[in-house]
Amino acid sequence: MKTDEFDYDLPEKFIAQAPAVPRDSCKLMVVNKDGSLEHRIFRDVIDYLNPGDLLVVNDTRVLPARLLGHKKGTGGAAESLLLDKVDGAPDTPQEQTWNCMVKPGKRLKPGNVIEYCAGGADEGEPILEGEIVSIDADNGSRAVRFTTLTGEDVDSVFHKVGHTPLPPYITQYKGDEELYQTVYSRPDLERSAAAPTAGLHFTEELLDRIKAKGVNVATVDLEVGLDTFRLVEEENAEDHKMHTELYTVSPETVQMIRDTKAAGGRVIAVGTTSVRSLESAARSGELAPCSRAATNLYIMPGYEYKVVDAIITNFHVPRSTLMMLVSAFSTRENVMAAYQHAVQERYRFFSFGDAMMITGKPQKDI
Repeated sequence: MKTDEFDYDLPEKFIAQAPAVPRDSCKLMVVNKDGSLEHRIFRDVIDYLNPGDLLVVNDTRVLPARLLGHKKGTGGAAESLLLDKVDGAPDTPQEQTWNCMVKPGKRLKPGNVIEYCAGGADEGEPILEGEIVSIDADNGSRAVRFTTLTGEDVDSVFHKVGHTPLPPYITQYKGDEELYQTVYSRPDLERSAAAPTAGLHFTEELLDRIKAKGVNVATVDLEVGLDTFRLVEEENAEDHKMHTELYTVSPETVQMIRDTKAAGGRVIAVGTTSVRSLESAARSGELAPCSRAATNLYIMPGYEYKVVDAIITNFHVPRSTLMMLVSAFSTRENVMAAYQHAVQERYRFFSFGDAMMITGKPQKDI
C-alpha cells in the first residue's frame, strides 16, 4: 500500500485558523455506507444518532505543553513541546524528564540548558530549567530533564511557563486557548500534547439534547502524543512505525458497550483517539478494561473493526495515519472522493475545521 494513495491537494486557505463559534455551528459532512454524501451543520449530528446508541468520547485534557524559553548562556530563543514522560527516569515533585520536540532542533544538544520564565517572557528570573539529556535518532525528539528553581512542583510551574500547544499549521489564532479543549475534558487527565479535535464541536447543550434523545455517552482516555505531529514519510505505508501512546478504557465503559451491542445499538466513536482506544482494548478478540496501557495500533485499509460501528471525525492532514484509519472504516475510494468534494464545497480542514461522520459498515459482535 503506497503512502501516495492517501495524499490530496489542499489550498492553504482552507486550513482553519480559528474555531467555529459556537462550536456546533461548523459544517458536517455525512458519508453514508454506500459512499453517498450529505451536507449538514454539526448540531444536526443528533439526527444521525438513535436511542440506544452509545457515543464514546476521549475526555483527556491538553497540557500547557508549549514551553517558551531561552538557551542558558547565549539567550537565544528556545522552545520545547512536552510529549510524554520518559519511562524509568526520576519523577519527583521538583524534577521530571519528558520526551519533547524542540526548536531550534539543530542547536539544542545534550548538555544544553533552557531557562523558562513565567508566562514565557524573555525577561525576569527563570523559574524552570530544562537540560537536554539525549536525542532520539529515529524522530529527533529530545529527552529533557526539567527542574524547578522555586521549590514548587513541576506540574504547577508548567502552568506558569506553558501555553496550550496549537498544531503548527495554525499560525494566526490569538484567541481563547480553552476553545482548543473539549467541553468534557477532565483537569485530572491533563496529559495530552494535542486535543482530540473531533470532540471540539460538541457543546454542553448539544450533549444534553443527545442524552435526552436516549443516546448514552461513555468515556475513554488516550494521551495524545507524538504521532499527532508525524506524517508517514515511508513510500510504503506498512513500513511506518507508530509511536506508543497510553490509553484507558474503564470497566464501566466496557459494560456500556456490551449492553449497547446486546440491545442492538451502535457504538459511535468521537475521534480517531477514541477509535484507537476501543480497538486496542479489543485486540485480544475480547473487549477488556485497561488502565494506562500502551498501544501502537496502526489501522489501515484491510483492518476489521471489532468495536466501533460509526465514526465522527475531522478532516485530516494528507499522508497521515489518520487518513488511513478513516479509509479503513469506509473505503479509500469513498474517503478520498469525500475529501475532494469537501475542497470543492470549501470545507474548513484540520483541528479547528469542519467535521465528518462516517456511518460505517456492518461490524462483528464482540
